[in-house]
Amino acid sequence: MTDTIRRNYLTSRRFFRIGIALIVAASLQGCVEMVVGTALVGTIAATDRRTLGAQTDDKAIAIKAEARMPSLIGEAGHVNIASFNRKVLLTGEVRDEAVKASVEREINTIQGVEYVVNELQVADRSNYTARGYDALLTGKVKASFVDAQDLSASAIKVVTERDTVYLMGRVTQREGQRAGEVAGGVSGVQRVIKIFDYIDEEQLRNIDKRS
Repeated sequence: MTDTIRRNYLTSRRFFRIGIALIVAASLQGCVEMVVGTALVGTIAATDRRTLGAQTDDKAIAIKAEARMPSLIGEAGHVNIASFNRKVLLTGEVRDEAVKASVEREINTIQGVEYVVNELQVADRSNYTARGYDALLTGKVKASFVDAQDLSASAIKVVTERDTVYLMGRVTQREGQRAGEVAGGVSGVQRVIKIFDYIDEEQLRNIDKRS
């Protein structure tokens, strides 16, 4: 384990436990900064493997995308938007294939978006109980990453929808495989889908130096 990963692990253990509990209690995968506070978000951002430009773009993409959803999906659906390194993951439920395709087209028009992973399901809108359980699973997976000393928890974004866990982040092949194993071992997780941007070990060392 590199010194930077070890430092990240100790920092993550201190802050993520607090953040996870607040996220699960106060939001159904809502706005993290409003829930956990600016200081914690600043700490997480400092250990983020994305550039500051990518982090800023991801926030802007998510805000713009969420603002466009009501007119596209109406009351019959619900769409979660996760943007990481300008790659957008769409999860949730819509009423038909036409709406699913329409949402993807609209997201692709937002400045900065490089790629869209469309995991929307044509199904009835999920209820708050189901979304609350998904938020709980997200918290359990994040906590498991914090406990795994060979992973940098702040490098991986976790999204859960209908007991399926989606993993995003900039990781090495080694880290990606390990993260999939850890997430898959969490009770209640039915499936793990990895949407990683893979980097090599040399790139990781350079990122560690930058951190």
